[in-house]
Amino acid sequence: MQAQPTSSGSMVARNPSPASAFAPAAPGATPGVPPANGAGGASAAGAPLTAAPVPSPFKPKRSRVEIIKTITIVILSILTVTFLGLFVWKFIEWNNAKTDVDGQIDAAVAQAVFDNTAKLENEFVEREKYPYKTFAGPGDYGSLSFEYPKTWNIYIAKDAAAGGDFEAYLNPGEVLPVNAQNINALRVIIRDNAFDNEVKRYESYVKNGKTVLSTRNVGGTLANVYTGELMNNIQGILAAFKLRDKTVLIQTDAMLFSEEYYKLLDTVKFVE
Repeated sequence: MQAQPTSSGSMVARNPSPASAFAPAAPGATPGVPPANGAGGASAAGAPLTAAPVPSPFKPKRSRVEIIKTITIVILSILTVTFLGLFVWKFIEWNNAKTDVDGQIDAAVAQAVFDNTAKLENEFVEREKYPYKTFAGPGDYGSLSFEYPKTWNIYIAKDAAAGGDFEAYLNPGEVLPVNAQNINALRVIIRDNAFDNEVKRYESYVKNGKTVLSTRNVGGTLANVYTGELMNNIQGILAAFKLRDKTVLIQTDAMLFSEEYYKLLDTVKFVE
């Protein structure tokens, strides 16, 4: 350092050159920080000091694998939500369709019950209006049947349960006791006898002109019909026809019932 003369002639020491303050740091030293030990900035161990790493202001980029994983998860999530939505939608549609089908079935069943009930009621009304009932003879004797007025009552005198003859009597209101004097609207007799033997009884009536013989289809078979005087001085009509090894005699005791009698003959059925 050199002294500079002042205006008074005295000497003043010159300040150190400022350039020394801005001299470049020694290798391995941090600028502005004095060396830790001795000149040259060497450490106690003699190794040079290194600068601390400065963190980067930018984050490191994601790896390609992580990006692919993220995209895959997003796609799978979207697909899951989509399929879940479709499932819910289809389930709602199926439930609505099932409810509609169940409703249609219930409505169809209710309609069928209503229609059947109405049909049965109509049949009952028509049956009540129908003026006839059905007569049914014994099954062992060919199940003879026919329709007769429902205002008539029926009395079975012999049911042929133990064999022999079958006898039934029908009459409007009360059936009168069966005898030679009383007249009933209808007699139904199934004789356990051959047809030829039964009709022989009326040959004499036909010969003397008291009875007229004609033939008529009754239940699919040819029957002899006798009109006029019958046994016990009855003036009526008698139809006689074969049924297996027996003979059926259907008779009205009075011409008063002739109209109903012929209607009845038209409904005769039996099993040969």
